[in-house]
Amino acid sequence: MSKLSAHVNNIALHHSVFALPFAYMGAFLAADGVPDLSTFLWITVAMVGARSAALALDNIIDLKYDKLHPRFTKRPMVTGEVKPWESILLIVVSLGVFITATLQLHPICVKLAPLAIFPFVIYPYTKRFTCCCHLVLGIALAMAPAGGWIAIRGSLDLPIVLLSLAVGLWIAGFDVIYGCQDKKFDEDHGLHSMATQFGLAGALRIAKGMHFLSILCFTMVGILMHLAPIYYGGVFIALLTLCYQHSIVGVDDLSQVTQVYFMRNGIVAISIFLFTLVSIIW
Repeated sequence: MSKLSAHVNNIALHHSVFALPFAYMGAFLAADGVPDLSTFLWITVAMVGARSAALALDNIIDLKYDKLHPRFTKRPMVTGEVKPWESILLIVVSLGVFITATLQLHPICVKLAPLAIFPFVIYPYTKRFTCCCHLVLGIALAMAPAGGWIAIRGSLDLPIVLLSLAVGLWIAGFDVIYGCQDKKFDEDHGLHSMATQFGLAGALRIAKGMHFLSILCFTMVGILMHLAPIYYGGVFIALLTLCYQHSIVGVDDLSQVTQVYFMRNGIVAISIFLFTLVSIIW
């Protein structure tokens, strides 16, 4: 059981709260209602497979830095609870699960699978040469709503492009904030982020800008999809959450950027999805 727990922690399974609701949102919007159970389950399997592979791969690629980072001393791969070969095996199995799931969905899904995989493969490397690494992470997460939509419709339409953009900007903005606490570590080890490029004040301003655009895109999705007014209640909750998150961090105080801070961002995904669901089926 301890080994299983270590692997669950290694892939941060609880972080599914960030992407899975948006994959469901894309599917529900594409179906203009509730997708059939089989499609819903295969979308879930595809998401779990993809994100498990992504997190395990990120931990392997960044292991040499994680071993040096004071905040990551308890990570399973740093402590040795999860061996590199075990993680590689998990990646192979997870990708197999992902491909198997895409084969059960719209025929175009398996053809587009490499495009979904590519961002999370290159993301860990981008911080080695560009401060735009946060945007690559955003693209990786933006594949969730796009995948849910394409699984149903087999096409990429303007509303889902805007929803994917909203999700990408939301997670990229948060990652910019999260990266601020690692500014000195990144500078010492030749890594890049918005904080190392523009300073803490500049990075926090960029994050605010990203989140403003994200909320704007979420609003535009509601307009284009003719969603019921209640949908905007979810967007409003997301806006309040983001405003609060920004209010408790600053150049001189990043102490609130904790695991609780990290998980609180899940309110954005959950609230927008739930209010979308009510808007569609009510």
